Amino acid sequence: MLTQLRERYEELTQYGFQVIVITPSIGAFLEPFQKAFGPFPFPIYGDPKRELYRSLGHITMNKWKLLYKALKLFFTGGSKSFLPKNVEQRKLVQKAMKTHDVFIQGGTWLFNEHGKTLWKHVDSSPEDHATIDKILEEMKCHSK
Repeated sequence: MLTQLRERYEELTQYGFQVIVITPSIGAFLEPFQKAFGPFPFPIYGDPKRELYRSLGHITMNKWKLLYKALKLFFTGGSKSFLPKNVEQRKLVQKAMKTHDVFIQGGTWLFNEHGKTLWKHVDSSPEDHATIDKILEEMKCHSK
């Protein structure tokens, strides 16, 4: 998803919204991540205690359900989608899978300049992200 945000960043900022990414990672992990996968034209912040995630209603997916999905991907050859070919990137993803909360699900939020929620999509599973086109549609609807 971060790659898509980066690739379509110009489109995403055309309606006056800022792109800010919050991850459940510790700050010490963000620097090597950005070095391996970046650069990104938007800030990426960590929420290691998941306080923001919880306050916004994000869910932690059932461990067994997520493991089932991962095994299914592995046996159908889809594991390539979450394990990069680049060695440095692959090592970082594998480390994150062992040391981070990979069960918490993300989401997409649009806020106005006063912090009021204009639109939200809380992911129910790893493949349940809002599409960039959907985000753009909502931005257009809520732009000034």
